[in-house]
Amino acid sequence: MVSQEGETSHARPFVPGTVHLVDLEGTMRAKHASKGQKDIVLVPAPSNDPDDPLNWSPRRKLLSTSCMCVYTLMVGIASAAIYSVLVPISEATGMTLGDLNSGTGYMFLFFGWGCLVWQPLALQYGKRPIYLLSLIATLCTQVWAGYTKTNGQWIANKILQGFFGAPVESLCEISVTDVYFTHERGFYIAIYGLFLAGSNYFAPIISGFIADAMGWKWVLFWAAIFNGIGFIYCFLFMEETNYSRKTIAGQEDKEESGTLTPETVQPEKGATPDEKAVLGASLPPTEEGLGVINLPKKTYLQKLKLFQPGVFSKKNELIGMMTRPLKYMITFPVVAYAGFSYGSSLVWFNVLNGTASLILSGTPYNFAASMVGVSYVAPLLGVCVGAAYTGYFGDWFILRFARRHGGIMESEHRLWLFVASWFAIPLGLILWGVGAAHHVHWFGLVFAMGVIAYTNTIGLQLSISYSVDSYRDLAGETMITVIIIRNTMSFAIGYGLTPWVENMGYQNAFIVAAFAGLAQVLTPLIFIKYGKRLRVASTNTYLKYVKEITDAGLTH
Repeated sequence: MVSQEGETSHARPFVPGTVHLVDLEGTMRAKHASKGQKDIVLVPAPSNDPDDPLNWSPRRKLLSTSCMCVYTLMVGIASAAIYSVLVPISEATGMTLGDLNSGTGYMFLFFGWGCLVWQPLALQYGKRPIYLLSLIATLCTQVWAGYTKTNGQWIANKILQGFFGAPVESLCEISVTDVYFTHERGFYIAIYGLFLAGSNYFAPIISGFIADAMGWKWVLFWAAIFNGIGFIYCFLFMEETNYSRKTIAGQEDKEESGTLTPETVQPEKGATPDEKAVLGASLPPTEEGLGVINLPKKTYLQKLKLFQPGVFSKKNELIGMMTRPLKYMITFPVVAYAGFSYGSSLVWFNVLNGTASLILSGTPYNFAASMVGVSYVAPLLGVCVGAAYTGYFGDWFILRFARRHGGIMESEHRLWLFVASWFAIPLGLILWGVGAAHHVHWFGLVFAMGVIAYTNTIGLQLSISYSVDSYRDLAGETMITVIIIRNTMSFAIGYGLTPWVENMGYQNAFIVAAFAGLAQVLTPLIFIKYGKRLRVASTNTYLKYVKEITDAGLTH
């Protein structure tokens, strides 16, 4: 077998984020995909349990994904519903646009830092109860927000909304990794990105009409109603995806893993009797090629239980999971970079949302609140195009790339997809800011909104996928670090957005933004070149913490 570096390899050492994804020679005794993709190795290797989420039927997986999408949509709508009615809220309450933008800045800050609480609780006790609690709490904050009258009340409301809505930022990605394999993951993370970013652009579309017809308070009340609908749907159909795996990805028996290149199907010298028996045996009878054995499945009522059996008997690792993201995960360069990349992409999302109502409702456009909302159709379309690019095309791209490199996939392969943003980010920001300064036709501004949303989606999906692909078994903890970095950056820009634009003017502010965005989106080249070396250097630390959560029965 020839490795990516061109050297002959009979026992390629384990490196997190390096997987043997395509069995080019058809000699690996790993579990493979089916339905026309039989050369693709299933990574991570599924167990023989039919209730292992990796073994679920397509219908069961689709239902789980639909619940995750409904949750994301409802919480996302609540977080963005006010963007097209900032001016009416300011006029009715006396709070300035700066006050309102500062409040949303605090909300995004706690969307990040709240993950330190909810992510460990979800991994320890179950994701289903955390999702349901998040929906109910978000409903309550939206009802309260309609009655806030002072800056202090507004900030307190946004802090609580961010804290209780935090699972939408980091838990959904882990739900995807629970259910889907590496070669599918990009598409479904893109679907999550579509609903997360799409909800933030869809909300202003409907909120403008609601505000014109019913008043700005009903924008918030309808967000509460949507969260109530989401709670009912998820209560009835959301299934727990936590599953305690007995092995660490990359450390399973070789015939079950795509993370090591097997030297031969014969037992290795010095192998234990059990290992020899496994290597000499045929795979168990399969269900769709996954090696699923005939075990009893959960009933519908068992799936609806708030807490699954055994969750309270596991070793409590809450303190470790809360402290590791800040003490250790942030020292992984790949994780820190993923957070920076994601945060940099979100900055332009916040810049757009923080200025859209001001620009489009002002002279010479004079859009009504409803028309400001309609303009968000363009970003919604941009999100759809971005999701298709990073998801459907992205998964095809990494498979093709792996086939060209001896069947090996490196987590950096996905970063090549950032090429599209090299051109789109400067174009979108200059057209939006400079165009507004020179009063270009409204279609130019709407087109710029779509381009900026397209780049937001690319940054969201690729940053998340890079972190998850690199450290699959610690994804629950690394995502906390990624989101904290991302949302702290978002808070900073939200806090200073209005003074920045007012002091520099649209033209100068967005020319600076365009060059900053271009510099940021060129940084993937650094990790394409040096990322694997950094992952190699982190291997021992990674395995140490994976072993801790594996011993506690908290792998997923």
